[in-house]
Amino acid sequence: MTASKEKKLYVKKDWCKGCNICVAFCPMNTLELKDGKINIKDIESCTQCGRCELLCPDYAIYLGGTEDGKK
Repeated sequence: MTASKEKKLYVKKDWCKGCNICVAFCPMNTLELKDGKINIKDIESCTQCGRCELLCPDYAIYLGGTEDGKK
């Protein structure tokens, strides 16, 4: 397993404004908007391309680190 595959996708729902950008640009359809916030609907489909993290204007979704935001 490569180091990039060891990263995990995290969402800070309290930071999410529901803009839907990450959903629109996810090539694997891993994400969805649920109750106005981003939701990981299929973590197994995530290829960790990083598009969601790169495009999120609110820094609400990221790869790696821990759930408390420490990397």
